[in-house]
Amino acid sequence: MDQAEHIPHSELLRFITCGSVDDGKSTLIGRLLHDSKAIFEDQLAAIQLTSQRRGKGETDLALLTDGLQAEREQGITIDVAYRYFSTPRRRFVIADTPGHEQYTRNMVTGASTADLAIILMDVRKGVLTQTRRHTHLVRLLGIRRIVVAINKMDAVDYSETAFRTVFNDFMAFAADLNFADVQAIPMSALAGDMVVERGDRMPWHDGRTLLEVLEAVPVDELAVHAAFRFPVQLVQRSVADGVHESRHYLGRIESGTVGVGDEVFVFPGGVKSTVSDILTYQGSVQDARAGQSVTLTLADQVDVSRGDMIVAAHRPPRVLKEADALLCWFSGTPLEAARRYLVRHGTQTMPIRMGEVAYRLDVNTSRHETAPGQVVMNDIVRIRFRTQAPLCVDSYEDNRATGSFILIDEVTNDTVAAGMMLPFETP
Repeated sequence: MDQAEHIPHSELLRFITCGSVDDGKSTLIGRLLHDSKAIFEDQLAAIQLTSQRRGKGETDLALLTDGLQAEREQGITIDVAYRYFSTPRRRFVIADTPGHEQYTRNMVTGASTADLAIILMDVRKGVLTQTRRHTHLVRLLGIRRIVVAINKMDAVDYSETAFRTVFNDFMAFAADLNFADVQAIPMSALAGDMVVERGDRMPWHDGRTLLEVLEAVPVDELAVHAAFRFPVQLVQRSVADGVHESRHYLGRIESGTVGVGDEVFVFPGGVKSTVSDILTYQGSVQDARAGQSVTLTLADQVDVSRGDMIVAAHRPPRVLKEADALLCWFSGTPLEAARRYLVRHGTQTMPIRMGEVAYRLDVNTSRHETAPGQVVMNDIVRIRFRTQAPLCVDSYEDNRATGSFILIDEVTNDTVAAGMMLPFETP
């Protein structure tokens, strides 16, 4: 039973901006917020005053996102700056990710939940190393829709030839990455052309503005059409007539759809049952979809606890204790095989033992390099691991929610890495 077609798309779009240093990512976001009337008058007054103090003739809209003092002093983006705004058609969450290679871990964090990526380029500089790296990382992290925003068109007198040259260079290397949708937009974030308003200086471009693209792009398609996965967060028990006990399972649907009467498995035990009721804050419903927090009731009395996963019976996950994953190392302390780490996957947390490193990934080219002697901050490596108890997982390519995990240092409780499950070998 495919219910995805009968459930409307979410109105929330999460997207990231990424590209080389000084390509104008923060200015672009500032322009989006400013021209869509998403900032308060006192915020605008504050950045106008700061811009004047710095001797700038125009308001520096990048100040809306570059909030850290270190960023303002250096004129770069270091942390992931999240901003929220809305239009009558949709709500948005923006992540402005760092451009520097030493902040790869920050970009991985920002991209992990995004539905779309804006790859920003300076039309005068074209495709740079950082552009290539971020494009490879975007695809690695499962983002399949991108907007190629070729910025600073005002610096080349809005030349169509300059725009076409840069876009063709980009597609020459990005074609093999198999993005599902690539849209190109010439723009000037500084002047506002083709961001929210079309402007009149590029009549040769008849495509949509950036905001029009953001308002129209489909969201949640992959999550809705993926297999049903429901990590159990809480189990509630109720007694009817003082005799019959019912159990209700609370959590968030990470992927897929579920309806009353659907057959499901409860993993890791693999017990089969049927969904008898779905409860939301609006009451009982016949079906629910990815992104909704619900309470499920099963037709049978099943032993279920926090950390277990209720899944579609016809599309079960892999249940395993040993597997391979790509690991992005976040911590300033290098990976130590003898150190005690915990893996957090869904609602489950357990000890994990890290094994052999097969190779390091060159994020500029996606090529495999010789395994490093030590895994340090910002390294992305393929590694073997073994968990204390079985995990219910999918490959990251098939399901970003159940194919990802984080590592926690058991001593310091710091998050030290994020992992992505690799495709499984056919039995």
